[in-house]
Amino acid sequence: MLPDWRVRTSRTLRIADAFVICWAVSGAYVVRFGFEPDFVVVGQELNYFWLSVGLGVAWWVMLGAWSTRQSRILGAGPDEYKRVAAASLWLFGVVAIFSYVLRIDTARGYVGIALPVGLMGLLLARWLFRQHLNVDRQKGGSMSRLLLLGGPGAIAHLAASLDRAKQAGYLPVAAYSPGGSEAFNVEPQSGLCVLGHKPDAASILEAIEHCRADAVAVSAGVQLHPQTLRHLGWELAARNIGLIMAPALTDVAGPRIHTQQVAGLPLIHVTTPTLEGGQKVAKRLFDLTVSGLLVVVASPLMLILAAIVKLDNPGPVLFRQERVGIEGATFRMLKFRSMVVDAEQRLPGLSELNESDGVLFKMRDDPRVTRAGRVLRKYSLDELPQLFNVLAGSMSLVGPRPPLPREVEDYEHDVRRRLLVKPGLTGLWQVSGRSNLSWQDSVRLDLYYVENWSLATDVIILLRTVRAVFGGTGAY
Repeated sequence: MLPDWRVRTSRTLRIADAFVICWAVSGAYVVRFGFEPDFVVVGQELNYFWLSVGLGVAWWVMLGAWSTRQSRILGAGPDEYKRVAAASLWLFGVVAIFSYVLRIDTARGYVGIALPVGLMGLLLARWLFRQHLNVDRQKGGSMSRLLLLGGPGAIAHLAASLDRAKQAGYLPVAAYSPGGSEAFNVEPQSGLCVLGHKPDAASILEAIEHCRADAVAVSAGVQLHPQTLRHLGWELAARNIGLIMAPALTDVAGPRIHTQQVAGLPLIHVTTPTLEGGQKVAKRLFDLTVSGLLVVVASPLMLILAAIVKLDNPGPVLFRQERVGIEGATFRMLKFRSMVVDAEQRLPGLSELNESDGVLFKMRDDPRVTRAGRVLRKYSLDELPQLFNVLAGSMSLVGPRPPLPREVEDYEHDVRRRLLVKPGLTGLWQVSGRSNLSWQDSVRLDLYYVENWSLATDVIILLRTVRAVFGGTGAY
């Protein structure tokens, strides 16, 4: 039997979808035809009232047929939105085909209102529901109980990853390590109780019943014969318990993963992203267009900020600092000056007060920051002049944080992959906590961006940046 939260979630979405569809279809009818209940177009035997009823019912059914209300896609990732859009577009595509084949001149104004309004309403409703669901999951509610199956190291890594992404809705409750050491009843790193070590399906099923798991996640290092794993899958399906395969692939986005069936084996192909050719040109054109528009729009604000910086503290308005860009090339990054003029000379005396756990220098109450600088930093207004760096080509709108040369000297080999793309005015580090992030988290996010770059990702990060900037969280 499904957990209560899944039943409740599915019921809520069905009601919300029905409400939005009725609102969109009835609104399109009223706008196009008025309040006449039996409007018929002259020369056609088509009653738009009954067409609206049929369209609304078909739309609601299509959303269910495309599995848009499945619990496993709710709360995280774009799959839910993609399915809602696909179901809606397929429905109206079928309507258009039937209209053409049957030579029915369907009112374009009616369809032109119902589709975009309904689709936007459905996506907005799903977004609002996702915010509510995420808040509930942060408190520990609406979660799928998960038994982790695999080697000790893989179990710990998977548990930590799921804990960082609570919005996905998975709660590790216990572990099972087939063929592992029986000396450990508790997994050392994750603290999960280890319920067994026997490599057979019957023992694993007993562990599942003991911890009342809703799903089993098979991670790397699992010492089970393929036939045993196959039998386990059959038993789980009979009990309506989910089976999740978690391969040893970390920080790889969905578009890079392609599955191919070979002799009954699902082979996973992982493509390598490249920022060359057309993709490189598209990113550069995107940077030039958006940064140019932002410079025009923000010019009055930048003039005001320049005056404030000049009046608040003696010295130049702009702060120019050498940073390391793509492939190790250095450039002069521009910022509104938010510190006293001799800030660089004072840095050695403050090194013992560094609050960072890595190569960066961070200090929440840095005495070098001016009064105006604190406000500029809180809302990232000091970074507006970097738009000119973007126009010049030394930076991109979105990318890893631009490092200092002394920071690059301390980089480990893996961290140097951050230099494969241009640094950005904003990035995943900006929208995920800024200065509140640890060094390891900052590196992980930047490497994830480098490994999974796409133009769609850039657009999403820019939209999330607006919310992060107005929130002012993690900026100092």
